[in-house]
Amino acid sequence: MKTKSLNHTDTRASKPKAILVGVSLPDSLSPSSDISLEELEGLATTAEYEPVASLTQRLSVINAKTFLGSGKVEELKQAVEHHNPEAVIFDEELSPRQNRELEKILKCKVRDRPWIILEIFSNHAKTREAKTQVELAQLKYEMPRLTRMWSHLSRQRGGIGMKDVGETQIQLDRRMIRNQINKLEKKLVQIDKEKKTQRKQREQTYKVALVGYTNAGKSTLMNCLTGADTLVENKLFATLDATVRKIKKNFPYPVLLSDTVGLIKKLPHDLVASFKSTLDEVRHANLLIHVVDLSHSEYAEQMRTADDLLREMGVDDLDILTVFNKVDALPDIETLDRALNAVPSSVGISCKTGAGLETLREKIVFHYEKKLAPYRLELEHSQAILIQEIKKFALVLNEDYTAEGIVLNLRLSPGSKAKLESILHLSLKTTSGCNET
Repeated sequence: MKTKSLNHTDTRASKPKAILVGVSLPDSLSPSSDISLEELEGLATTAEYEPVASLTQRLSVINAKTFLGSGKVEELKQAVEHHNPEAVIFDEELSPRQNRELEKILKCKVRDRPWIILEIFSNHAKTREAKTQVELAQLKYEMPRLTRMWSHLSRQRGGIGMKDVGETQIQLDRRMIRNQINKLEKKLVQIDKEKKTQRKQREQTYKVALVGYTNAGKSTLMNCLTGADTLVENKLFATLDATVRKIKKNFPYPVLLSDTVGLIKKLPHDLVASFKSTLDEVRHANLLIHVVDLSHSEYAEQMRTADDLLREMGVDDLDILTVFNKVDALPDIETLDRALNAVPSSVGISCKTGAGLETLREKIVFHYEKKLAPYRLELEHSQAILIQEIKKFALVLNEDYTAEGIVLNLRLSPGSKAKLESILHLSLKTTSGCNET
């Protein structure tokens, strides 16, 4: 095991100290545990801990009782005695038994990666939906760990109003948690219905969703494209709730852009399930923009993690446009060239300098236009005044003026077709193709 003290210039006495523990597992695809531990340090800092030391170990076998081997646990115990931290945070998920045994040995709180992510989500949840989603995920996480979280669970309780005489405190607490889980799940169903109503009102509008690894710059890009004031912080999971805004700057069509929660490896499964309604903004999008922080040393690994989670959400079959962000921070142009060559039709941008944003807008327009269906509209010469109004709903590819009248070749979304026919009392004919000039 390797032990390293962490030096921080901005230390605050009010922040609880933490020791970080990272491991390389036999089936790990990551080349080094140091990168993952660096990310864990970011998570701990975002959760308001002050990392004071880190320990890493390459494991060939996971100890069922303490995760680490007995010798390594002893080294960790010595580090705890030296630094006196509030908590020890593992980069992997611990079983309830491992968590319980380590706390007995180390005499301090032991947290794992899922717990720290849930803690961050809990701190950042602002809306009724986000708070409900996070509370549900936390309760599902805590259920099997009750024996280590409360000191009174071994006592027997009985009497009037109890479900069973002699029922243990842990059984009571689990029953209370199950009841609360049921209430929260029903509450989320209602919230989901409300969200579906909101999405139905927008279903005729082209929808673009920003996805990607946490802290890749999605919220900054959102602000660049829409002029919104979405929260931008150099913190993991600064954004939890899906923010939906209309793209305004230099854009010819009505397009809604949504900024969604950041993705990260080892994301707790219950959290993904709880955030179903928020992630539905991704599932119902017409185009996904996968934002990648190209300046990060492990950007390729972050891309794979995001792709895996998108596949888990069942949205990998949607149109996806990869955007390599933060190109201004690259040491050389070759890094960008390699990335662009590896991912066809991708684009490199810098939200800081504005480089590549116009190319990105053009690519969004391209994806928008290729989804439009071709139609043919015949007008009388006296109806020429309607053409300017028609252009508000349709992409006019060709205007052909003949002796009999005016023939327009259009491309339309289904919603625009119905609206155009209803407002102008016109009849559109579907065509197998258009002369796109």
